[in-house]
Amino acid sequence: MLAKKTTKNQITLPKAVVAQIGEVDYFDVTTDGESIVLRPLRRSRADEARARLEEMGITEDDIRDAVEWARDNP
Repeated sequence: MLAKKTTKNQITLPKAVVAQIGEVDYFDVTTDGESIVLRPLRRSRADEARARLEEMGITEDDIRDAVEWARDNP
């Protein structure tokens, strides 16, 4: 398969590749100086946890305070 880099450094992934990896918005990009490796980043359970905490009205400050309390009260 062939992909062309545009003048804006954009590459369109071939349909066959997209069909194999499914719906992905973000990739981890690495290189060894000769090859480029794209690893799809899937939506993590952490995103689900953050959404649930937001629904419950729990803020980052609440979590920071809870962790500090837990560390001070083993």
